[in-house]
Amino acid sequence: MRVLIQVRPSPDLVAAVADPTVAVTASDVADGLPGVVLDHAFAPVAVPRPVPATPGADPLSLNQPLTFSMRPDEASVVVCGEIADDEISTRVSLLPMTRREVVAVYADPVIESCLTCGDDPAVGDWHDVERLLHVAELADEGLDGGGVALAVVDTGINAAHAERVLGHEITVDEDRSWSPHGVSGKPGEHPIDHGTMCAFDALIAAPKASLLDIPVLLSRRRGGSTLDGLLSDAIAAYAHLRDVLEAQPARSRALVVSNSWGSFSPRWDFPPGSPGNYSDNPAHPFNLIVGSLAEAGADILFAAGNCGRDCRDSRCAFPDRPIVGANSHPKVLSIGGIDTNGARVGYSSQGPGRLTERKPDLCAYTHFAGSQAFGDTEPDSGTSAACPVAAGLVAAVRTLWPSAKLSASQLRTLLRRTADDRSDVGYDHDYGYGVVDAAGVIAALRRRAARAA
Repeated sequence: MRVLIQVRPSPDLVAAVADPTVAVTASDVADGLPGVVLDHAFAPVAVPRPVPATPGADPLSLNQPLTFSMRPDEASVVVCGEIADDEISTRVSLLPMTRREVVAVYADPVIESCLTCGDDPAVGDWHDVERLLHVAELADEGLDGGGVALAVVDTGINAAHAERVLGHEITVDEDRSWSPHGVSGKPGEHPIDHGTMCAFDALIAAPKASLLDIPVLLSRRRGGSTLDGLLSDAIAAYAHLRDVLEAQPARSRALVVSNSWGSFSPRWDFPPGSPGNYSDNPAHPFNLIVGSLAEAGADILFAAGNCGRDCRDSRCAFPDRPIVGANSHPKVLSIGGIDTNGARVGYSSQGPGRLTERKPDLCAYTHFAGSQAFGDTEPDSGTSAACPVAAGLVAAVRTLWPSAKLSASQLRTLLRRTADDRSDVGYDHDYGYGVVDAAGVIAALRRRAARAA
């Protein structure tokens, strides 16, 4: 079984890992761990320490104000490796005892893209989504995504295909894109697939955004295939995105991260309640690094998944509460799906979530004729499409409202408060707070700007 091993080496070594200009290997950090075969292709990643704003509070409670410390004497480091399946329980318990610097051992589960299980034809097209998102009115307000970094964490982007279908040029930021070890191809030149669909759908509301191509789902585990990767690749990608965010001027920081993937099965995870579990464990390194990136000012969106009761994806293996891990993190927006007629699609996962109960947060549009990534007549579907549609709206807002003017937390609250409530009055586990309402967002931003004038 593949595992993530969290270690706390010397502060000098932690500082070296956190410095993107310094090359540090897995052997430098954790050589000689008993029973562990290190993955030397995976570069060690620094993980911040959560610090509660209230002294004495539980640092692992994500539903509270937290800061994240990257001080070398407080942060830790994650490396990857493999443990024999018949030694998992023994090694996981013994490693922290045999090596003082070992903090914990966690699952490195398979992550997969969120595709639909349904064969229904498309409902409307991307021009309907454009209308429903009030894209023309957003553009009149100067909210078109210009200058905003929009990271598509998926299978890679084919920019030429997206440009052909959209009918205009798009921007792929090669310098700030990133690929896992072993993934070849230039940013924006990957095969037409799931990531191209996600990029296209994000550009509906934010046509001038700068796309960061982050193809974590193109990496291949042993015996695996394309369209599934490992959570360790996502950890490394998020460490890169933290560097991207911190390199931006503080007054104009804007980074939107769209994630149309998740963990579908407990088979690749430690059991719920186990210290090494990912699905419901706030201490897992990926859940920590997601929280720290959001706290630093990034807007992070995850697909809620396609495990809805009416039409479950065949891969769904969680018996209940299928919105797991970072997809249910309180500092991200978890996005469910509706069609362009306003009806919830049957495969959209329902809450409660595992890390926090109120998931999904919102719904956005899906199952429409759009990118043609899977064929001229195949819809952009699943919460995979709904997530980047919502991410595009967030990127549009960030054009004139960077995180210094409107924090990630404030924007999440604004989107929830302006959402079009479609079911029970108030929050419910089918629609969350409701459907994203671009007109309501525009009106709220106008009021906010008037107050600040």
